[in-house]
Amino acid sequence: MEPEAGQLRGEPEHVGNRPPSYPSHPLKRPSVRDADEFAALSPAVLLDGAQVEQLTVRAASVRGDSHNWEGGCRQDSMTVTRIGPPEAEMLLLAVADGVGSAARSHEGSYEFSRRAAVHLDREAERIHAALCARAQNELQILATKAVAGAVAELRTIFEWSAHHARRPYADEDYASTLHVLLIPTDPRIRERVLCSVGDGGLFVLREGRWHHGSPDDSAELLDTRTEALPHAYHSVKTSLLRTVPGDVLLLGTDGITNPLTQRDPEFARRLAEAWGSSEVPSLSDFLWQAQTRAKTYDDDRTVICVWEKQP
Repeated sequence: MEPEAGQLRGEPEHVGNRPPSYPSHPLKRPSVRDADEFAALSPAVLLDGAQVEQLTVRAASVRGDSHNWEGGCRQDSMTVTRIGPPEAEMLLLAVADGVGSAARSHEGSYEFSRRAAVHLDREAERIHAALCARAQNELQILATKAVAGAVAELRTIFEWSAHHARRPYADEDYASTLHVLLIPTDPRIRERVLCSVGDGGLFVLREGRWHHGSPDDSAELLDTRTEALPHAYHSVKTSLLRTVPGDVLLLGTDGITNPLTQRDPEFARRLAEAWGSSEVPSLSDFLWQAQTRAKTYDDDRTVICVWEKQP
């Protein structure tokens, strides 16, 4: 239930008969003295948004209940930016989920989501042309090249950092999934491309219902493999989809895609009601809605939604 004007929202809502056992607010956090400055200085919440031509974006990355309780850092990350020249410009949205067992996956998710954007920008004109031509094979080649370039660059940085800190380097310490959605800012172009490594992914909200994958369900866009970067740079999966104005696209880590597909549909229904309107929520409203809680789903949660203004 939405609060009346002038009222505080208070604790995030929950689905089910009982709220999760963990408190919903941040508790302990890492210390600089723990020898991991990146973790100690990472905020518990990231909030972002954008208005690019007809597209409106809301994005939030929230430390999960279990990390709040244990005093761990947020291992998810996200990026919202634009790439390409004006004639081939695309909105780039990325979410990354550091593998929980990997010692420095929070660094991996942060860096992979950003460096992938830089390397995809270098290929933006070719990607835009391939997207318009619906050239699936060319998109696969270009996306793999960009992700491989980001991985090679970051491996050098990670290895130097490990050497400087006098600790061993291992790829698996930085393990992270990655999903990147590219949307042309020209409203005449209806194709979008999703580049994925690992779990999490894309949902489309159409006429009040969430669809896993393409909005017409004609193809499977995602799978549930648990591959992760940097090792699985060769396993980038690219998928094309075509949308119509009025669709809401949701890109997320498994902290939100898992409860969205649970047997009890209440979580999915609440988010559909919150985000299915043509009225885009404010940044603070979006954050509150994104924090809707479900028992046993206590992982970090990163979600980016895109609304397209209807003509």
